[in-house]
Amino acid sequence: MHILHDQPAELYSTFRLKTRLASVIEVSCLADLVQLDTTAAPLVLGEGSNTIFLQAQTKPIVRFTGANITEHWLDEHSCLLHVEAGHNWHQLVSLAVQQQLWGIENLALIPGSVGAAPVQNIGAYGVELADVCAYVDYYHWQTKSIQRFAVSDCAFGYRDSIFKHQLAGKGIIVALGIMLSTVAKPVLSYQGLDTLPLNSTINDIYQQVIAIRSSKLPDYRQLANCGSFFKNPVISSHAYQQLQARYPAIPGFKLNNRDVKVPAAWLMDQQGFKGYRHNDIGCYAKQPLVLVNHGNGMAEELLALIADIQSKVYQAYQITLEPEVRLLNSDGQHYV
Repeated sequence: MHILHDQPAELYSTFRLKTRLASVIEVSCLADLVQLDTTAAPLVLGEGSNTIFLQAQTKPIVRFTGANITEHWLDEHSCLLHVEAGHNWHQLVSLAVQQQLWGIENLALIPGSVGAAPVQNIGAYGVELADVCAYVDYYHWQTKSIQRFAVSDCAFGYRDSIFKHQLAGKGIIVALGIMLSTVAKPVLSYQGLDTLPLNSTINDIYQQVIAIRSSKLPDYRQLANCGSFFKNPVISSHAYQQLQARYPAIPGFKLNNRDVKVPAAWLMDQQGFKGYRHNDIGCYAKQPLVLVNHGNGMAEELLALIADIQSKVYQAYQITLEPEVRLLNSDGQHYV
């Protein structure tokens, strides 16, 4: 266990707002977790790629840093990877691609830790974590024990899970089971991958995903950001047809017979937010969905931009944009 006191928040959030964290506790194993005083539930943090500290944090912050991987071959084609939560997600994807294990190549270059992946049920280019997750190992603060949640018990949805709601604040994810295959299973239906041949190799898809993401999203090490800031809203088919009548160019992705997912980036772009900047807070010049901190941005400016975006999008389309990023007050509670 490693305890750090009075830390600059910029080191623990890729958005890098300047504030302070009272303490950061790094744990790497069950023994460390058992030793923790969790009478007052601490705040859990991965690599900070989806978290913004709006104010100085008074709660202790716990990070699980264990990053071991164990392979379990179920047969000649199926491999279950048991991955500790502290492992970097993109490094895991790269390892799987190197070993020709199919299933997560579409999720390349998503920032953050493996342990953070189930909370949001990360997804990209037609694949979600839920498609390959076998189980999640979760340590409960109260019982000081690990419980294994089968994928069917995780309540995975679009950027959603049981860890975001019923279990929020009650413990920490320590490991995942991820089921991969040596059998080629290319998912090429999503725009950007649909130009690839059906016999594309796993490395072809991996490299294409990296190229697309790199062309649209700024490197957070060069320009502070937390990736896609808002969820793509899901609306009814009827509501979508009504919008189409007014805005024939509005894109939509049919999820089922009832629901359509609308790209938040398109809604924001139509309202002129691409490249928008007020002082050091703004929207990325190539992708309005990515809110950025040009260096000395302030929480008040960020909140004002969020409110402006939500207001203008709602006025135009009667759609409420919901932040995908965690915005935390001083006590670790969500601002919105």
